[in-house]
Amino acid sequence: MKKTLLLLCFAFSFQFLLSQTFDVLTLKNSGDDDRRINLVILGDGYQEDEMLQFETDATNFMNDMFSQEPFSNYENYFNVHIIKVPSNESGATHPGTATDEPIPTVPTITVDNYFGTAYDSYDIHRLLYTENTALVSTVLANNFPLYDQAIILVNSPYYGGSGGPFPVSSTGVDAGEIAIHELGHSFVDLKDEYYPIEILVEEGINMTQETDPTLVRWKNWVGINNVGVYPHATSGTASTWNRPHQSCKMRYLGYDFCSVCKEGIIERIHDLISPIDSYAPTEATITELSFPLSFQINTIQTLPTNTLVNTWTLNGSDFATNEVTVNIEESDLATGTNNLTVVAHDATTLIDVDNHETIHVATVTWTIDNTLGVQAVTANDFSLTLFPNPANTLVNINLENALNENVVVEIISLDGKKIKSAQLYNQQNTTIDISTLSEGIYITNFYTNDVLIASKKLIKN
Repeated sequence: MKKTLLLLCFAFSFQFLLSQTFDVLTLKNSGDDDRRINLVILGDGYQEDEMLQFETDATNFMNDMFSQEPFSNYENYFNVHIIKVPSNESGATHPGTATDEPIPTVPTITVDNYFGTAYDSYDIHRLLYTENTALVSTVLANNFPLYDQAIILVNSPYYGGSGGPFPVSSTGVDAGEIAIHELGHSFVDLKDEYYPIEILVEEGINMTQETDPTLVRWKNWVGINNVGVYPHATSGTASTWNRPHQSCKMRYLGYDFCSVCKEGIIERIHDLISPIDSYAPTEATITELSFPLSFQINTIQTLPTNTLVNTWTLNGSDFATNEVTVNIEESDLATGTNNLTVVAHDATTLIDVDNHETIHVATVTWTIDNTLGVQAVTANDFSLTLFPNPANTLVNINLENALNENVVVEIISLDGKKIKSAQLYNQQNTTIDISTLSEGIYITNFYTNDVLIASKKLIKN
């Protein structure tokens, strides 16, 4: 579900008063901006007469990004725009002060660029960064407020980049790889899989101090695609922290993202965007009925093979599977009120593995009167997170959905008996005591308005 964009308020700031509007160009249009993830590329150190070069550099980065999994699989979920922000001078500042570069190999220079990007940030030569995040936010607010993620490309041939709220990358050697790596930090909160500076060390999607393969954050991937539990070093503090892979893009440029990082990226995409792009009818149509009644959804397809699946139910009973259009005959309807619901989710094997914590589903429900027609239409996206799994005494379930609907969860034994049930409330964590259950595998079924929207395996140990 796409989160509401919260923009910083600069109404009384000096920068806001001096803010400007710039030319905005769309490089990729996959759909309406409010139904896509909007990646906005800003340039720094490009003078007015270098804007064609900026457009080329931005296009090259975009093409690099969508050539690599999992961005290549979800290309249709993104729009890409650039904002042409001219600088007074070309390049980026290099003060030559970083102690890890005692003899500067990059010319020492001060550059009057728009966002103030500079090398040697925090005493690290290759850390190309800007402290002026408020200025970046102001430019975005005035030129493309619907952005979901912005990235800054710096017109410099020297290796450099950084994460932070707005990733930064130079445009020289390995430019595309740097930019995609830094986007992993900012867009998904992936951690470096080489050992970073101490201030950046923390529990994350791909970093943990847990050493037990059955408890580690990425336990669902251990033993698959060379995923394991690898210490960052053999001694010192670094040896107490672990990564999931030995050659992920978050460690080395030129490699693919590991399975754990791919899963994290897809989870972020699912958090932001519903796979149902549109549906029909979109509103009540109380008219003289003419059967059959036609209902339709359009989904944002994944590539190269579409992995989205859907299930249609009529009054709680299965009606159709993996159809974009269904037709309802008069004989299909009961007297009075009927509910037709379609549930769609992504069944990609890049995330759909045992013990995966979060389920994302999108639903559309049409309320139909058998004599009056469609009386109501509701669309909703659900995020259900179940943890820990396996569990011994307590299991937690967190529910988020756009329409504040409650969900009922039922724990079912493999022989079909209902063992426990609980009401889940939006934006709340519900804890269920499973201490009395026998060890083994159970199924958790999730229902809203008596419609099964998701099922998940639960392991009791």
